[in-house]
Amino acid sequence: MTSQDRSTPPQQQYAERSYRSPAALAGGALLLLLGLWLGSDALLRGDAHTRLTALFALLLGVPLVTAFTLRPLVRAGEDRLTVRNPFRTITLPWDAVEGLRAGYSTEVITGDGTYQMWAIPVSLRQRKKAGRQATRGTAPHPRFGPHADAGPVPRAMADQALDELREVKERATRRENPEPQGEPVVRWSYPVLAPIVAGAVGLAVMIAV
Repeated sequence: MTSQDRSTPPQQQYAERSYRSPAALAGGALLLLLGLWLGSDALLRGDAHTRLTALFALLLGVPLVTAFTLRPLVRAGEDRLTVRNPFRTITLPWDAVEGLRAGYSTEVITGDGTYQMWAIPVSLRQRKKAGRQATRGTAPHPRFGPHADAGPVPRAMADQALDELREVKERATRRENPEPQGEPVVRWSYPVLAPIVAGAVGLAVMIAV
């Protein structure tokens, strides 16, 4: 083995998986376009008071909409699970994850608490639809016989995502000679929070004046 081979870091065995909500991305983009259109019109045509009000409204609204629609992300890597919510980012080594569940929201359970995963919303409508399809005959079928070619049981997107995350966690825990993964880390997103607070304070002052 050459010195170049010895210095090459080992490549990740499994590709990362990322999850985001398509509906949230589309809705957030539309809201931002609408807000920027209305805000720019007020900035260009309004008087001084209207311009300042529009400026603070944009300072509040743009990061707020971005936080709840474009920012949420769940990334599952070989060593850890990263959950990016509107105002916090939670980094969890797989050995700190005790469970994953979906009720009215998707959640990751750890020894220190439970964290929601905003990027994987639960759709009760999808669940009901999948349940109706399963009862109509798309439930698991034997490999042989008249129903051998029937498709798999339909699943809601949130349930499918959690099944995949559990699979990644199982692979991570069964790995031979796992490297130390560190401790869970929770970080607040101050670049998102700061303009929201500034915009809210400025907008309150402008409305009071």
